[in-house]
Amino acid sequence: MKTRITELFGIEHPIIQGGMHWVGYAELAAAVSNAGGLGIITALTQPTPEDLAKEIARCKELTDKPFGVNLTFLPSFQEPPYPEYIQAIIDGGVKIVETAGRSPEKYMPALHEAGIKVIHKCTSVRHALKAQKIGCDAVSVDGFECGGHPGEDDIPNFILLPRAAEELDIPFVASGGMADGRSLVAAMALGADGMNMGTRFLATKDAPVHDRVKETIVESDELQTRLVMRPLRNTERVLKNAAVDEILRIENEKGADTQIDDIRHLVSGAKGKLVLHEGKMDEAAWSCGMVAGLIHDVPSCEELINRIMSEADSIIRDRLMGAL
Repeated sequence: MKTRITELFGIEHPIIQGGMHWVGYAELAAAVSNAGGLGIITALTQPTPEDLAKEIARCKELTDKPFGVNLTFLPSFQEPPYPEYIQAIIDGGVKIVETAGRSPEKYMPALHEAGIKVIHKCTSVRHALKAQKIGCDAVSVDGFECGGHPGEDDIPNFILLPRAAEELDIPFVASGGMADGRSLVAAMALGADGMNMGTRFLATKDAPVHDRVKETIVESDELQTRLVMRPLRNTERVLKNAAVDEILRIENEKGADTQIDDIRHLVSGAKGKLVLHEGKMDEAAWSCGMVAGLIHDVPSCEELINRIMSEADSIIRDRLMGAL
């Protein structure tokens, strides 16, 4: 299948594995890329730029296909050494970067000068247009269904994707609610050039997370996610557990007076790592999309991507063409 995204990134299938903290390691990125999609290493999961350089080298040993690196620009008093992380990406010969969080405008000249294609994650049309204006080569449009941070507009993909298609000139992929061949065909019908999956790739044999995490996703349905940090306007969609129940209790009690320090112990990255790596499922809030309701097994990335493409082909040829 050829789309503007496959052409832009030199990949076989229009399927991207987005950056995920404590998940986006070389083994998952390589497995996705080897299966014909675009795997992505998460830069800030690596403690230092030197560690990122080693992870990029490790990924190159596992695949000779294109892969990317996610770089999330966080609002922080103590900013990570972004120029050094970018230099590690450049020195590693990586030619695709997924940016997220704050605008990457400050770093676009250095990235483009190195011949790097940039895809920026956006939760609204206005942010996507800004990304296009500053020179991003593509955007990932994240609907309200997505795991992680869906923004504050609460627009689901059935509206957000066609609106993006109306406004954007650059290629874009759909993110949020993506799981199978139906997702891919629907996303493309609404104007996208492919799809980005996070939660679905968590529940694969290649994902370097605890088996309890994968089992929990399979056992969950579309009703099991919750939105936390809404009073802080840093909304995150997470899977319901004891930590999330406590966060919501605190937020309901404090209302608009909620401060990050009130819930920091339940949303910290270190605690999230205990969930993902050690299977301590109630230790902290962890990102998960409503798409859990569409996930019923734990295949390899190769099995998953092959199945998606086969399903998409069947839907287009048999169901859609057959309806003409």
